[in-house]
Amino acid sequence: MALVFNERDVQAESLGTGVSRARLITGNRVKGTNILLDRWTFQRGGSVDTGIARGNLGWIHVLSGEVAVRHAGGEERLGDSHTAYLPPAFEGSLRSDTGAALLHVEVPDAGRFDPGIVGDTSRFRAIDWTQEPVLSSRHDSRRRIYLATPRLFGTRAIKAEMIIYPPGTSGSNHHHEGCEHFKYVLKGRGIGYSDEHPHSLRQGDVVYHPDLERHYTVTQGDQDVVFIEFFVPGEYRTVWADENRVCTWQPTGRNSAGGKPVREIQSHSSAEFASPGDV
Repeated sequence: MALVFNERDVQAESLGTGVSRARLITGNRVKGTNILLDRWTFQRGGSVDTGIARGNLGWIHVLSGEVAVRHAGGEERLGDSHTAYLPPAFEGSLRSDTGAALLHVEVPDAGRFDPGIVGDTSRFRAIDWTQEPVLSSRHDSRRRIYLATPRLFGTRAIKAEMIIYPPGTSGSNHHHEGCEHFKYVLKGRGIGYSDEHPHSLRQGDVVYHPDLERHYTVTQGDQDVVFIEFFVPGEYRTVWADENRVCTWQPTGRNSAGGKPVREIQSHSSAEFASPGDV
């Protein structure tokens, strides 16, 4: 059965000067997990030194405010439109002059899933996801924006995407084979179904679906339901309860701001085992 809890129910601990951490996904909460998920909160002027062990990989997604990331290549300022890859052996610091919140993901021993990253010390990379292509579902009104893919960050050890459910939307029942699957709800209210058992969804919820567990989401209210979902490893198989509703994602030719995206992604099916080359 799915594990569902809200970040507000997780006690935060001090991480650095004016920085706290809520450990959302841990080995104690999810036995045998291959991914660690935290929520970091920065007060004004908060700062923390951070690093990724050699052989691991990291990923951050800014939820609110602005964070300056200092690393060997310089300093980059990230806002709530940014997501970033922390390569193996990354060393740096994060500082916020305004206050901020972000998700921090680490995959221990990521070389199990992508041998190519072993010994990789490539540079820190960040993208503005609001400039990325928006894809639409052929069967319903859902939209997708990719946040971590082989094309974006050069690894198949992890995959992340933002899914938008407009009001009145219901997804198709399906399950995944060969990966761990987590969701973090950014906004909206809905009902999630796990092996046909309902549970509520709201902002700040974390949902863990075991391998092979069927799941889908139905919106509630007049607000979009938006969540980030991530998979480890990033290549897996998706099986749909109704083969006539296998989800195909089609290009809209737009980014989330309505303009031209920074790249194009062709139509592809979620039933494909590997990510297409342009993803």
